[in-house]
Amino acid sequence: MSVLTIRTLPDPVLRSKTSQVAKARFGLIGLQRLIDSMHETMDAVSGVGLAGPQVGIGQAIFVFNLDERRGHVINPAIETWGDAVQDTREGCLSVPELYFTPSRALHAKVTGVDVNGDEVEYEGEGLFARMLQHEVDHLDGYLFVDRLADEQFRQARRAMASADFAETTKRINAERAAETSSTFGAGSAFGTVASSGEV
Repeated sequence: MSVLTIRTLPDPVLRSKTSQVAKARFGLIGLQRLIDSMHETMDAVSGVGLAGPQVGIGQAIFVFNLDERRGHVINPAIETWGDAVQDTREGCLSVPELYFTPSRALHAKVTGVDVNGDEVEYEGEGLFARMLQHEVDHLDGYLFVDRLADEQFRQARRAMASADFAETTKRINAERAAETSSTFGAGSAFGTVASSGEV
């Protein structure tokens, strides 16, 4: 296992739709090592979720650790229902130190497969549902700021275009590199939780 470089804006991989993981890769040691490294990377930055594009992998895979549930999903499909809620701050390790409240469905369920190709399903509400939606968005080339509307959307665009954001991103990447003594440095990843970090 190894800690991977987490990508931050404006890295184009974050805006690219991922490809499905081929069935031929299921059960192979290389795929297991990737999942283990993604977990290690997420843990190193106290994240609750991390998607393939955030570590430069254009494959439909994400890992998570939230609400005493830890796992990974490959080739996920998502279903959402319930009222759209906008009461929880959300952030992202790929968009350092910006927090907003995008509208998310209250309930979500993700189905997919694990490293061996066996079917998995994760369902939740509130923050867990928000995390599932956030991670699947990453696999489709969307960031949480793309889900904003009206004044929040304008605020996010202004913030991301500012020199302060560029400096923050540079500082965060340097701090991550120092903290992990690893290969961080070029980039940053679903973050830590709303009240205590990024989603």
